Amino acid sequence: MMSPTFAWKLVLTVVLAGGILISTRASAPRRTTPGADLRCLVFSALLLYAVGLGASLSHHGVLAAGLYATGIVASALAVWLSRGSDSGLSDGNEPAAEQPPPDPDGVPRFDWDAFERQFRIYDRRRDRPRAPVG
Repeated sequence: MMSPTFAWKLVLTVVLAGGILISTRASAPRRTTPGADLRCLVFSALLLYAVGLGASLSHHGVLAAGLYATGIVASALAVWLSRGSDSGLSDGNEPAAEQPPPDPDGVPRFDWDAFERQFRIYDRRRDRPRAPVG
């Protein structure tokens, strides 16, 4: 027979390990969670760890274990939520990456003549001695 203290620690370990495993293996949420919300969740987990450390140092083991466990659950939730996707749709909080319109053959156009002109203008504005040619 095992002691009750060891039993609850073992159960807590199994539950937390299961939660961490589920957060990394479960299917991702359908919607993206805004970055600000994820940062708040991670900050809350770090705050719980810090308060748990204070409880540990003041010899309040059960309280510290509860705070650590809650911090681990919050971290696992943040991991799971960070895996969400909106199938490339922007929710307006983050700028969408702009792609140049493709040519009819599907390859984006690049204006090399304009690039050369802009590069020559840039090169003329720089004040440095030119290397000898040839």
